[in-house]
Amino acid sequence: MSLRPEQLERYARHIILREIGGPGQKRLLDAKVLVIGAGGLGSPVLLYLAAAGVGQISVIDDDTVSLSNLQRQILFRSADVEAPKVARAAAALAELNPDCVVETVAARLTAENAASLVARHDLVLDGSDNFDTRRLVNASCVAAAKPLVMGAIGQWEGQVSVLDPARGGPCYACLFPEDPAPGLAPSCAEAGVVGALAGVIGSMMALEAIKIITRAGEPARGALLLYDGLYAETRRIEITRDPACPICQSADP
Repeated sequence: MSLRPEQLERYARHIILREIGGPGQKRLLDAKVLVIGAGGLGSPVLLYLAAAGVGQISVIDDDTVSLSNLQRQILFRSADVEAPKVARAAAALAELNPDCVVETVAARLTAENAASLVARHDLVLDGSDNFDTRRLVNASCVAAAKPLVMGAIGQWEGQVSVLDPARGGPCYACLFPEDPAPGLAPSCAEAGVVGALAGVIGSMMALEAIKIITRAGEPARGALLLYDGLYAETRRIEITRDPACPICQSADP
């Protein structure tokens, strides 16, 4: 596939990057990416992936836009309140980049639909806000040997990692074998979150996805990236696959 003249102009700043170039941009245009959640993290993830030229994006979310979302969920506008998030997300991405085909799934991710959704995509980004969904996404990605970009935020802090045991990295269950005790990890609705933090962490997730698709640099595979927005501190923690992890072991030949 050759790039059309308007694509050469649209993606010019990618194409002149040595690490991406024309071949990397073509990989973006051919990529199929699944985004779990169209909320605080999903908003910047979706916008930056569409802007980058990812050819097909599927987004799953069963929620509607509420007024309290607008402080951080930059996909939406005041007029979108009470509308389905995936519908408004698709409309916004179509306006941003007509090259991007958006599939919407107005539902929760469940054990019944997770495997089929994950299997037909090249890469998954998880911006969900609960541990049950994160574990389901992780297990589905491990079973399908798909790389997973995970992000999470709360109050002033966020984290990003690339979970990819099929290529030597750990999975979510290696990193967090058990959920935290009740009260130790309150939701954003309970504890609050600064709006711009979602943009920081969501943008980092999108960047990791772009690197994986274009084969540029080194993804954060085997690393947990921590960002503290209140004190402007970042940390990188090296993590390894747990040989006793029941999720990883179940996917081994």
